[in-house]
Amino acid sequence: MKSNWRNKFWPANLLLAAGAAFSGAAHAVNDLPGGPGVRQLNLPVGVTKISQEQFFLHNMMMVLCTVIFVAVFAVMFYSIWKHRKSVGHKAANFHESVVVEVIWTIVPFIIVILMALPATRALVAMKDTTNSDLTIKTTGYQWKWGYDYLKGEGEGISFISTLDSSHRALSNEGARGDVPDDYLLKVDNPLVVPVNTKVRIITTANDVIHAFAVQSLGIQQDAIPGFVRDTWFRAEQVGDYYGQCAKLCGKEHSFMPIHVKVVSAADYTSWVDTKRKEAAAKLDDPTKVWTLPDIMARGEKVYAANCAACHQANGKGGGPIKPLDGSAVVLDANHGNQIDTVLNGRVDKGMPSWKALSDTDIAAVISFTKNNWSNKTGQLVQPAEVLAERAKMK
Repeated sequence: MKSNWRNKFWPANLLLAAGAAFSGAAHAVNDLPGGPGVRQLNLPVGVTKISQEQFFLHNMMMVLCTVIFVAVFAVMFYSIWKHRKSVGHKAANFHESVVVEVIWTIVPFIIVILMALPATRALVAMKDTTNSDLTIKTTGYQWKWGYDYLKGEGEGISFISTLDSSHRALSNEGARGDVPDDYLLKVDNPLVVPVNTKVRIITTANDVIHAFAVQSLGIQQDAIPGFVRDTWFRAEQVGDYYGQCAKLCGKEHSFMPIHVKVVSAADYTSWVDTKRKEAAAKLDDPTKVWTLPDIMARGEKVYAANCAACHQANGKGGGPIKPLDGSAVVLDANHGNQIDTVLNGRVDKGMPSWKALSDTDIAAVISFTKNNWSNKTGQLVQPAEVLAERAKMK
C-alpha cells in the first residue's frame, strides 16, 4: 500500500530533517501515538488486522528481496573474481545448460508464488466491505474532508473536518518555537467511530482527486470526483489515529489531515447524542428575518471556521485565491451571484462548494463579507434567499 506519510522515502526525510536543523525551525520531538514517530523508517504495526498483515508482508518481502539480492550478487562477484582472466582462467565455450535453465525458471516461480499468495489474501480482505456495521461517506474538498454517516448508529450526522486554525497560523509564522507533536494533524472535527466495529468508508471528491489514507488503520483509497470507491477498517484499540490526503491535490495539500478517533461503544453513543443535539440547534428557521448586527456576529464565526484559511482574515486572499475585500461579486446588489458561488463553488478557481452549510450560515457569512473590511454595503442577506437559490438547483 502506498503512503504519503513522513516516513515514506526515508532518504529524502533525512535530508529534510538535516535542512530543518540548520534552518533553526523547531519540530516535534516526541512520537505521536497513532501517527508518525520520530525518525520512523518502517510502517506502523497498526491497530487493525489488515494493517498488521501489511506490516508482516512489508517486512517479509523486504527480507526475501534482501536475501535474493545478497545471494545473487555474492555468486556473481565470487564468479567474476575467482575466474578472472588474470589468474589464468579461460571462458568456457557452451551454448546452454538445461539444468541451470530449469533451476532459474523454477526457483523464481516458487518465490513469486510464495509472495503472491499472502499478498493476494490481504488484497482480497482489504476490498471486502460486506456486512459493515457503520457506513461513512468521506468527501474530499480543497482542502478539507466532509463526513456523512449514512448507515448504522449515528445515521444522518454530517460535518466538515478542517485543519485547526492555530496550526495554520503556526505554519504561516514558520513553525518556530514550541511545535506540538500533532503539528498539521490536528483538526476541528475528528471522525469518531466505535472500537471493534466494521466501518465502511465510501470515498468521493468534490473538485480534484484526493486520497483518504490512515496508516495505523491500514486504509488508503482514492477519492475521485464523480466516482464512488470504498474501503473498510475495524480498529481493535481505542485511541487517536492520524492520516493525510495522499494525492497532490493543490497548494493546500499539506493542510488536509485526517484524524480518526476510536472510542468505546458507550462513548460513541454519547458522542452521537451530542452531535444530534448540535445539529438540531443549528436547524434555524429559514424564514426567520435577521437584523444586520445579529447575522454579522454569526457570519464572523462561520467565516473564521471555513473561509479565512484561503481568503485570509483580512479578506485579501493570496495567490490564485481572489480577495473578498473590494470584490465585485461581494459588492453586487444582486445577492444571487454570491449565493450561487458559495453553494456551487468555482472548481476552476479552487473554490469548493459549501452546500453542507445551513441556509442561515450561508446567509450570515455572505452578509459578513458584504459589510466587513472596506465593504460597507449595508446589504443584508436573509436565509430565505439562500433557500430559494437551493430550490432552483433541484
